[in-house]
Amino acid sequence: MNKPKMATEKGNSRVLMLLGQLERMNGEAMGRDVETARQVTAKILHLIQTQGEMYCLCVVQSSRDVQTTLNILYILTELLTVGEGRRAGVFVSKGGTGVLFQILISASKELPPSEELMLQLHSLLAKVGPKDRKFGVKARLSGALNVTVNLLKQNLQNTKLLLPCLQVLRVYSTNSVNAISLGKNGVVELMFKIVAPYSKKNTIKVTSAAPLFFLSAETNARRAVDGGHVPILLALYLDWHRNDTRHRHMLIRKGLLVCLRNITNIKLGRKAFIDADGMRVLYNSSTECLPVRTLDPLINTSSLIMRKCFPKNRLPLPTIKSAFHYQLPHIPAAGPVAQLYSQPPGVDDVVDESDNEETDADTENDTRTRRTRRIKTDLNKLHPKKIPGRPFEELRVYERFFVELSEDFQASILFTVDNNCISQSINFYLYSVNSTTRTHTLPSPSAPTHIQSPLLLGGIPALRVGGGGSNWGSDCGSEGAEDEGAEGAVLEVPDTALLLPLHDPDLYVEMVKGTLSVPQYAEVAYPDYFGHVAPTFREPHLERVYGVQRSKIFQDIERLIHPNDIVDKVVYDLDIPSCPLIEDNGESLKFNSQFESGNLRKVVQVRKNEYDLVLNSDINSNHYHQWFYFEVSGMRVGTMYRFNIINCEKSNSQFNYGMQVLMYSVQEAISGRPRWVRTGTDICYYKNHFARSSIAAGGQKGKSYYTMTFTTSFSHKDDVCYFAYHYPYTYSTLKMHLSKLEALRTPQIYLRQDVLCETLGGNKCPLLTITAMPESNSNDHICQFRNRPLIFLSARVHPGETNASWVMKGTLEFLMGTSPLAASLRDAYIFKIVPMLNPDGVINGNHRCSLSGEDLNRQWQSPNPELHPTIYHTKSLLQYLAHIQRAPLVFCDYHGHSRKKNVFMYGCSVKETVWQSNISATSSDLQEDLGYRALPKILSQIAPAFSMASCSFVVERSKESTARVVVWREIGVQRSYTMESTLCGCDQGKYKGLQIGTRELEEMGAQFCVALLRLKRLTGLRNHQHLLDLESDIIGPQCKYTHPHLLYTDALFLSVSLSGTQTLPSSLGDHCLSPPDRLSPWDHVSDH
Repeated sequence: MNKPKMATEKGNSRVLMLLGQLERMNGEAMGRDVETARQVTAKILHLIQTQGEMYCLCVVQSSRDVQTTLNILYILTELLTVGEGRRAGVFVSKGGTGVLFQILISASKELPPSEELMLQLHSLLAKVGPKDRKFGVKARLSGALNVTVNLLKQNLQNTKLLLPCLQVLRVYSTNSVNAISLGKNGVVELMFKIVAPYSKKNTIKVTSAAPLFFLSAETNARRAVDGGHVPILLALYLDWHRNDTRHRHMLIRKGLLVCLRNITNIKLGRKAFIDADGMRVLYNSSTECLPVRTLDPLINTSSLIMRKCFPKNRLPLPTIKSAFHYQLPHIPAAGPVAQLYSQPPGVDDVVDESDNEETDADTENDTRTRRTRRIKTDLNKLHPKKIPGRPFEELRVYERFFVELSEDFQASILFTVDNNCISQSINFYLYSVNSTTRTHTLPSPSAPTHIQSPLLLGGIPALRVGGGGSNWGSDCGSEGAEDEGAEGAVLEVPDTALLLPLHDPDLYVEMVKGTLSVPQYAEVAYPDYFGHVAPTFREPHLERVYGVQRSKIFQDIERLIHPNDIVDKVVYDLDIPSCPLIEDNGESLKFNSQFESGNLRKVVQVRKNEYDLVLNSDINSNHYHQWFYFEVSGMRVGTMYRFNIINCEKSNSQFNYGMQVLMYSVQEAISGRPRWVRTGTDICYYKNHFARSSIAAGGQKGKSYYTMTFTTSFSHKDDVCYFAYHYPYTYSTLKMHLSKLEALRTPQIYLRQDVLCETLGGNKCPLLTITAMPESNSNDHICQFRNRPLIFLSARVHPGETNASWVMKGTLEFLMGTSPLAASLRDAYIFKIVPMLNPDGVINGNHRCSLSGEDLNRQWQSPNPELHPTIYHTKSLLQYLAHIQRAPLVFCDYHGHSRKKNVFMYGCSVKETVWQSNISATSSDLQEDLGYRALPKILSQIAPAFSMASCSFVVERSKESTARVVVWREIGVQRSYTMESTLCGCDQGKYKGLQIGTRELEEMGAQFCVALLRLKRLTGLRNHQHLLDLESDIIGPQCKYTHPHLLYTDALFLSVSLSGTQTLPSSLGDHCLSPPDRLSPWDHVSDH
C-alpha cells in the first residue's frame, strides 16, 4: 500500500495548497477575479473526486480508533453514492474490497464488536460487492464469509443489522462455492427462521431475506427438500398472497417464488412440489392475480414453475415412428435411419428422466461460440473446386436430356407439321379423360343436403353449375331435389375454368389415379379437386392478444388440477388402419387425413369443444412434425373450437408473430368461392408437458414437444372444412398443371417434358426444358439456339415447404406466357427445371424427408442412386454440364422458411464467410468475383416481397451437403442460390404487415424470371457507360451505405470493369451494393 499512500499524500498537500489560495482571496478579490475562483474550486473538486477514495483508504487502513474508522467509512459511503457505480469500480480496482475485508476481520475480534461499525462495513460491502468479480472468492479466503454468517446468527432479531448482512450474503452467494458453503453452514435453515408469515412487523425482515432465496446451488435445493421446506414455502407464499391485498410487498412474494423455482430445477424438488399440492396453490393464486397487470411478474414466475412441474408424459401413441411403413431396398450403414431400424420394439419413445430441466436459451457466450462453430473455417475446403465425381463415360447417358445442345441437332426436327409436338417429348402426364361422363358413383348421403366426405376416387357424377358468373348453384346446406331413396348423389362442382385456367377437376382425378402412395390413398381432398382462387382481400398479420399464451397454458394446467372435467376420448386414429374414424353419437367432430399430402395421425377430444391433434412422423423417421393437412366435419355453427397440435418440435414459430393457419370451406367453394383463407384466433406456440425421447432429439435429454394452438368457428351447417399449415400443392396438382401448360405451348416455345427418374415409391420425377424455338433452321439460328446460357431451377425438396411449389408455378407460367418479357427470356436462356425433387415425400404427407427417412437436401455430396434417385440424377445432370463446359449461369433451389419473414436468398462467398468467422487469410485467399450479389440485388429492387437485408452468403458447416453449396463448390456455379420464401408474411416493402398468399408467391416466381432477364442484359453489355448507367438504375437511390470491407472490392470492381482486364459478366453489378449484413449464420437458421 506504499504507492497509494504516497499518491494520497501528494494529493492531500495539493488540496491544502489550493484551500490556502482560496482563503487568501477575500470577498472583494473573489468578486473581481471570478474566473480564478472558479478554477481553484474546480481543481479542489476534481482532486476530491479522483483521489478522495485513495485518501480515505490510506487513513482507514492505518486507523486504530473505532470512531475515526466510522468517520472515514461515512465519507466513503458518501463518495461512492455518486457516480452511478463508476466510483465503486475505481474503488475496487484500487484494492478497496480487500481493505474493507481486513477491517471487518479486525472488528470481529473485538468483544463485543461495534454494531455501528459492522453496519457501515456491510453497507459498504453491499455497495461495492457487485462491482468486484472476485468478491466471493476474496470473502471466502479472507474469512469475511464466516464473519458475516456468525453475525447474522447472533442478530436474528436485530432488523437494523440484519438487512445489510443479508444484502452482502446475497452477493457472496453468487459464487457457487460460497453458495454450497453457506448451505453447509446452516444458512438455508436460518432463512426459514427469518422468513415468517405476514405481519407488518415482519415486513422489513422478510423483505431482507427474500432475495437470499436466489441461492440456486443444487445442494441447497436438495437440503431444502430434505428439510421439508417446500410445503413451508408454499404456505408462506399463500399467506403473503392473501394478506398483501394492496400489493405492496411484491419483492417478498417474488423472492418466495424464485426460491420455489430454484428448488424445482431438480427432479426431487419437482416431486416435493407436486406432493405438497403446489400446482393447485400456484394455479389458484395466479388466477386471482390475472386481473392486475402489475402482478405479471408473479404470474409469469408461477407459470414457469407449474409448467416445469407438470408431469412429463409420452405422446398418446404406440410408437413415435410413422404410422406408415415403407421397407427400404437396403438400410444405410449409419445415421438416424440405421439407428431407427436397429432399435428393438418399444424403446423408440421413452421419457428421459434427466434431473435438470432443459433451458430455453443459451447464454450469450455459448451462442456466440456456437455461431462461430457453425461457419466453415477451412479455407482449403471453402474455395470452390470443380469435382467431376463420376467418369464422363458414365455421364454420357444424360446426353438424351440435352438434345438441344447436341451438335447433330437439326432444325427440321423442330419444324414438324403444325409445330404441335416435339418428337423427343415424353408427355407422361397426358391421360385420356372423358369430360362428359363419369361412370362411378358417390355413395348416397344419409341426408341429401350434406356434403359427402370423403370424395372417393371411384368417380363422381358431377353437375357443372354456373358459367363463371354469379349462378353458382344452391348452397350445399339447402334442400336438394333428389329422392331420399336415390342410389347416388350429384356433386355440384363450381365451374372455375374462368378463374383457374390451369385447373381441371376431371383431369386432377385422373392424375391422382396415377399417383402411388404408401397408404394407397383412395380419396381426393375437396380443395385439391375444386382448386384455389386467391382471395382479393388482404390478410394482415394477426395481432397478438395480450396474455393469450398464458391463458392457454393455464387451461392446460387445469387438466391436471381438475381431471374430472376432461373427456379424453379418441375420435381419430391412423394406428387403427381398418377404422381410423371412430364413430360416436354425433357429439364430436369428425376428422380425416387419408388423402394425398394429408397429415394427421391421431385426435383426442379433451373437452367438449377442444381437441388434441398429433401429427404423423415422416416415413422411416421418428420426428419432423410440422406439416399438417386434414379434414374436419360434423361442426356446429357459431361454436368456438380449440385445436392443439401437441407434437411440434421447433423451439419457436411464426405462429407467435402474426401467422394464421389456412382453412378451406367446401360450402364456400360450391358457392363460388373456392379458396384457402387465413383463420384462427388466440393462436400461440409454446413448450408443453409431452417429453421428447432422446432417440428422436439427437441424443439430447430433457427436451419437450411444443403446442401450436388456435381457436376457430364455422359459418355453415353440415360443412366440410380443411385445415393446412400452408397452401397445399400436391404431386397430382403438379402433374395437372404441367399437362395444362403443355396446352399453352405456341409454335414459338420449345417445351420438353422428360422423366428424369423414378422415385423410391415408383413415381416419376419430371424434368422440363423451356426455351425459344430457333427463328429458322439456318445454321446461325441453330447455333444461337444451342449456345444460350443455361438456368437450372429446382423446388420442393422439402415436402412441407409448399410455398416453393407456388413460386415455381409462377415461374413456369411466366416462362410459358406470351408477354414480350417472357419471349425475351426464352430467347436469352435455356431453362432446365426439376419442379419437384421429392414427389414421394409430398404424396405421403411428409414434412422434410423422402421415403428413405432422410433429408434429401443433405445428400448432395454423395447421393445414393437407390435411396436418393432424384438427387443422384439431378446432380448427374449438372456434372454432365460441367464436363461439356456448359455449367449453368444460375442455379436456384426454391425453398420455404418457417421462422423468418419476407423472401430472401442464401448464396456462397469465400470472402463473406471469412469476414463472419474472423479467419486469418491472405488477400490472395479472398480474391472473389462479386457477381454472386447481382441477382439478389436486382430482386430487391423489383420484387416487393424480397429483402436484401435478410440474405446471407456465408457457407456454414451444416450446409456443406446442400444443393446450393455442392453446386457452387463442385460444379463451379458462382451464382448458386437457395431462395427462401416466408410461410408467414412480410415486414417490409409493399406487403409489410400482410400474410403471404399464393398470388404473392406466384408473383415472386415471375419476378425471379424478370430479374434473370435484367441479369442477362447486364452481362451482355459491352459499353462501359451503359453498364454504369444500368447498374445505377438497378442499385437505385437506396444504396447510401457501403460496408468497410466492400470499399476496396467496389473500387476494384470499377477499375477492372473500366480497364477491360476482366470480362464483364464476372464483374457486373456490385458497385456500392448493400453490405454483407453482420448477422451471424445462427440468426439465419434456415429450413433449406
